[in-house]
Amino acid sequence: MPKNQPLVSIGIPVYNGERYLEQTIDSILSQTYSNFELIISDNGSVDRTQAICEKYGSKDKRIKYHRNEKNLGAAPNYNLVFELSSGEYFKWADYDDPLAPDFILRCVEILEKNSDVVVSYPKAKFIDEKGDFIEDYDPQPDASSTKPQVRFGRLLLDHDHRLAQASGLMRSQILRKTVLHGSYPCSDEVLLAHLGLLGRFYEIPERLFYLRMHPYMSSKGALASERVRVSFFDTSLKGKVVLLKWQYLKNCLLAINNSPLSFYQRVVSYIHVVHWALRMPNFRSLVKDMLLALHQRIPIFSALHRETLDATNKY
Repeated sequence: MPKNQPLVSIGIPVYNGERYLEQTIDSILSQTYSNFELIISDNGSVDRTQAICEKYGSKDKRIKYHRNEKNLGAAPNYNLVFELSSGEYFKWADYDDPLAPDFILRCVEILEKNSDVVVSYPKAKFIDEKGDFIEDYDPQPDASSTKPQVRFGRLLLDHDHRLAQASGLMRSQILRKTVLHGSYPCSDEVLLAHLGLLGRFYEIPERLFYLRMHPYMSSKGALASERVRVSFFDTSLKGKVVLLKWQYLKNCLLAINNSPLSFYQRVVSYIHVVHWALRMPNFRSLVKDMLLALHQRIPIFSALHRETLDATNKY
């Protein structure tokens, strides 16, 4: 590692985050571990976000502010802030979720001591829009098994939709091998499952992460519908037909085919995907997407086969 290169990169993808951004930046700059860079990728905000970032950037050289000319959508911006990073370890930080002072320190300690751990993350607390404590939260599921097919199955089938592990500290080299954030709802579930195929997760027992529950969350209100949320995840897809669950399924298969697994581990992982597909809500969505594809004459099967075959040929 170059002498002046930070060990840790923290990336905040943000759009119109003036309500809580300052609190989150303050919590990051107050970390007991200091060898980090903070990258903020602003998705063309129209509120005070730019002014806030520029103010902090002028005071702390560890802050790098990038502003997109237009709103790209959440997924491209999440991936962009990672692409702009240079650290050996990387963490996504949501603009509204502050960190306890020892968050980075404790996560770094785990990754430095355990070469087979790809994500370290602490237990958490829920806070409200004012920052007041609501209740404790233990991220689910347990992905500490030494067996990749077990971790994959748990992350794919037993998660609780909060996905706090996605806000943990990750090995950048491993993260680059994943499908990253896809332009469809719940793509972070697939990302974590892919990481689970590449290494184990480590949960730190201290509650060092604060998940804020507030009325402006993307999962609330008008954005709660998966179809409506498509353009939230990628603005270039607005008005286009997106086969949501087939995208999810395709990337699960790509994750398996792009991971160095034994024949047995690969087969078991495929079986987990079948179990996911047969769950009634997912099965109904896949059928609806299939009918939509037939109506729109979208060749989902040939595209799915081609991409998974290309990935398989790498191994």
